[in-house]
Amino acid sequence: MTQRLRRSLGVFDAVVIGLGSMVGAGIFAALGPAAGAAGSALLLGLGLAAVIAYCNAMSSARLAALYPASGGTYVYGRERLGPFWGYLAGWAFVIGKTASCAAMALTVGAYAWPDHAHAVAVGAVVALTAVNYGGVQKSAWLTRVIVAVVLAVLVSVVVVCLGSAAADAGRLGAGASGGPDGVLRAAGLLFFAFAGYARIATLGEEVRDPARTIPRAIPLALGIALVVYVCVAVAVLSVLGSGGLADATAPLADAVRASGVPGLVPVVRVGAAVAALGSLLALILGVSRTTLAMARDGHLPGALAAVHPRFQVPHRAELAVGVVVAVLAATVDVRGAIGFSSFGVLVYYAIANASAWTLGSSRSTESARSSARWARFSGLSRVVPVVGFAGCLALAFALPVPSVLLGVGVLTVGVVVYGVRGR
Repeated sequence: MTQRLRRSLGVFDAVVIGLGSMVGAGIFAALGPAAGAAGSALLLGLGLAAVIAYCNAMSSARLAALYPASGGTYVYGRERLGPFWGYLAGWAFVIGKTASCAAMALTVGAYAWPDHAHAVAVGAVVALTAVNYGGVQKSAWLTRVIVAVVLAVLVSVVVVCLGSAAADAGRLGAGASGGPDGVLRAAGLLFFAFAGYARIATLGEEVRDPARTIPRAIPLALGIALVVYVCVAVAVLSVLGSGGLADATAPLADAVRASGVPGLVPVVRVGAAVAALGSLLALILGVSRTTLAMARDGHLPGALAAVHPRFQVPHRAELAVGVVVAVLAATVDVRGAIGFSSFGVLVYYAIANASAWTLGSSRSTESARSSARWARFSGLSRVVPVVGFAGCLALAFALPVPSVLLGVGVLTVGVVVYGVRGR
């Protein structure tokens, strides 16, 4: 008999967990590289990323309402497209996001104590794994605190920048444009700041009334994150301009320094460290739940499918993920070598959109009811997953060539493993 997780998350907790993933370290670091790619068209790149993220979010929410189980796109691909496509989505997510976990842990260390980044990273992984082990409600509570701190820091940055004499609205469109290719690359960089809404769907087995809660939580979390990103991008651009933003190593800190408030710089650094902690917490949650789903189907060791009788969490999967991430964080610096993770995430969402597209032609009673409910709720049509699918592929292959090649290589290894197991 399959052990199930406890349904304890409501709409508010689900939204907060999504925000903990989206309003994370990316807002402190992604704007600079994106401005370097798009130039004065940075806001256009942000808009394109938001459109693709919206399509992916609607597809994911629609599927999560129909399949409210742990695993996210791994489950959707398996149920809608076949076992291989579900496995490929799960492989891309687990392998890529495990590296992302280690990179985010090292980001915490780099902000909190640069001289001992590896030690701090391991400590962060151990602490957050312990929180997750105690139950998803404890994780949700900690995420509330983290999101509140990060939002307070970001609001301070926006107010200081827009209220300073250095702010100039003319800088929003000034400077050289990166052209269509640059906009596409910028959208690819900024898209991953929005990708955290998948955490809500991945936790589908722990959400109360998922058919109602998930369709509300995902677009709400995405909408809040978009407003935050637009406000921060406009504020920083108005002070630094696209050229200054592209050259900045710590864009938000440089913006408040240029605004004449250098005393806020340490606060911004603390906010970045806390934001990285929030992203790491959500990543560990997502990877452990996908690991649980794959273990249930035999793609990973069956022992990882165990659910703790008291805390109702996949405790062995969480411990396994924590150990692997801690070892990576202690031994190697993967912050600059996880381009394949970006590629894998886009493949993951492409499979989600392809799965959602099949719902439009489903004749089953359950799927028909789900499609009708979503048509009333959000006006979702088959155009949305098509746009999401095409957008994911476009952004994936707009990434730097080494990232694409490494990503294809990692997926190929997964295909080989699947074939060997099949034999």
